[in-house]
Amino acid sequence: MFEKLDEVEARYKELSDLLSDPLLLKDQEQYAKVAKEHSSLQELVEPYRALKKIIGEIEDHESMLSDPDPEIRSLVRDELNNLRKDKDELEEKIRELLTPQDPNDAKDVILEIRAGTGGDEASLFAGDLFRMYSRYAESKGWKVEVLSMNTTGVGGIKEVIAAIKGKGAFSRLKYESGVHRVQRVPVTEAGGRIHTSTVTVAVLPEASEVDVQIDPKDLRIDTFRASGHGGQHVNKTDSAVRIIHIPTGITVSCQDEKSQYKNKAKAMRVLRARLLKSLKEEQDREIADNRRSQVGTGERSERIRTYNFPQGRVTDHRINLTLHKLPLVLEGEIDELIDALTTHFQAEAVAAKSSG
Repeated sequence: MFEKLDEVEARYKELSDLLSDPLLLKDQEQYAKVAKEHSSLQELVEPYRALKKIIGEIEDHESMLSDPDPEIRSLVRDELNNLRKDKDELEEKIRELLTPQDPNDAKDVILEIRAGTGGDEASLFAGDLFRMYSRYAESKGWKVEVLSMNTTGVGGIKEVIAAIKGKGAFSRLKYESGVHRVQRVPVTEAGGRIHTSTVTVAVLPEASEVDVQIDPKDLRIDTFRASGHGGQHVNKTDSAVRIIHIPTGITVSCQDEKSQYKNKAKAMRVLRARLLKSLKEEQDREIADNRRSQVGTGERSERIRTYNFPQGRVTDHRINLTLHKLPLVLEGEIDELIDALTTHFQAEAVAAKSSG
């Protein structure tokens, strides 16, 4: 779980060696820079080293459980209980230290899922992913509200935008942004050939009116008649709404509700979330480049995760993690993936911050 911390520890050792180099003392500016980075990493490296030491002690004690003396075995079991308790406490401390102060972590989520390459099969898998995230949200006690959905004739989803409300929603889901690739035999494939399709996922923090100030003069609001299912009402009123933010060109449409007012309110929620993301990108170009590379265009080569049905596996390519439990993952059991991603990226952030 803490593989990335080995890199942090290696950097810490490198800095320790530098600080003991007499030549560095001659350059006070460089010395101060190295000392600052060394100090920032020390708080994380010390408990990590203590954790590795305890893990070694646990392994040593476990090897003594086969001792023929029952009194020794009893003492070993007591000591193991204490060591495991210390291990849990250190792991929790490290997780807390790895948690960056992201102001968006406490926000709710705007989830956008779109079918990419692969036609009907991509839309069917988009539906699978939406169900996966919905079930995960349900397991956390979060509320899922569909803001907009465009379905296909084969029962798939071309695009869905949903709000997910609940404690920790954005902090848990933010690393899901990117291209998700599926490899399986489509239900429409008579020859049994495996097809590869993609779906893009974007996870945005939901923005409040306080987070993003929108000048009404910057908006162009169009109304039109909704298309798709909805009966006679669809053809009688201009209930669908399209909002264009003129300065940025960001466009949001919503037609799910019969009420034009409700469609406008939903579209504004999505627009605020997209504008908040845009503002964040303007403030930090490096983060912007990273986010754009995460979401990608839906091309097969730009994938963060592969769901391989014939092998029953899920592979996250960012951290080279493979789980052979595809059915459980699609049922919403994705905590193992999210925990590993969170640990990886938070440790990476700590290392980047200390060296910056």
